[in-house]
Amino acid sequence: MKKNSFISVISHENKEENKRSIEFQVFCFTNKIRRLTSHLELHKKDYSSQRGLRKILGKRQRLLVYLSNKNRIRYKELISQLNIRELKTR
Repeated sequence: MKKNSFISVISHENKEENKRSIEFQVFCFTNKIRRLTSHLELHKKDYSSQRGLRKILGKRQRLLVYLSNKNRIRYKELISQLNIRELKTR
């Protein structure tokens, strides 16, 4: 897993403030998703991990939808920094 420049941005701010920010939560979920996908490449039949991955993906998607509705500029910056795909528009 490569180090992200977004980590340095988070570490300079107040730690308590970070835990509540949407960007920090999405960043943590993205790290968990990357770890679980690398685990599932080795263990294809680990259905409990597959279920956990789907739950985390859903949580991250809900946070991203909220952020895109609330502040589109912050959303665009976040998805570009974390290198994740943009949400599908309905």
